[in-house]
Amino acid sequence: MSGTEGATSARDLGSLSAAQRSLVDGWLPGAVVEADLSWRLIETTVLRVASGGRTYVVKAGGPGDHHLAREIRAHLNWLAPWTTIGRAPMLVFHDSEAKIVVTQYLPGSLALRSTWADDPDVHRQAGTLLALLHGQLRVRDDGWEARANTRSLAWLDGRHRIAADVVGRLRGEVMSWPTPPAYLVPTHGDWQPRNWIIHDDVVSIIDFGRADLRPAATDFGRLAVQDFRRDPRLEQAFMEGYGTDPREPAAWRRMRIRDAIGTAAWACQVGDEEFEAQGHGMIADALAG
Repeated sequence: MSGTEGATSARDLGSLSAAQRSLVDGWLPGAVVEADLSWRLIETTVLRVASGGRTYVVKAGGPGDHHLAREIRAHLNWLAPWTTIGRAPMLVFHDSEAKIVVTQYLPGSLALRSTWADDPDVHRQAGTLLALLHGQLRVRDDGWEARANTRSLAWLDGRHRIAADVVGRLRGEVMSWPTPPAYLVPTHGDWQPRNWIIHDDVVSIIDFGRADLRPAATDFGRLAVQDFRRDPRLEQAFMEGYGTDPREPAAWRRMRIRDAIGTAAWACQVGDEEFEAQGHGMIADALAG
């Protein structure tokens, strides 16, 4: 993360592992923690720190973390269209084994829960930025749909609070789907106002822990169930920025149901009741739609 919205009182580097602290001590001599920017739902620590007259963001994963590898991959391979125009933080240091990255700090505030979240121009800028990310690469993957179905069935087999009759409907639908080739692009994985920061009315992007190669339409999922649903003007503005609509109806339905299952199950497992309720609503809407 960057930005100031939601920052809590600062923690010291004691929240990092010994290996991570040693790396930070070498990379950023005399680093002073200014704020804790962590979401606290997963075992990732995000700190705003000062060193040598500059400000950085230190992002460190816990023992079971799977996000930092994606974050590093995104920085090394896909973020140049944004970083070269100052719209995403530049990578400064990283260590994959220690699960830690250091980036430049981008000033600004999160669009989430602010008037910017309802500003069509913010969504237009976000659409333009997303098109830059997606436009870098396109690869065919004959197994993506089958793997996505397997993940959805695994969520249904795990711990969740989805009603048994609904589980049966979902399982039956997932198992009935075709598995056509998919065309994958670099995706952010959590494209929504909680990962957009605003500074001087300009949108920049943070948090790449879910970045991966996926169908372009997957980056529309969060907006479709939240912002676009709340105000159709935001969808119109976003599409003006993005340029085209990658949501082919049959594939989009499959993606919506997969997103709904994953949201409800994951939120249950991490104890985020508000997000879990949203997931159950997504399931109802997707099955009805």
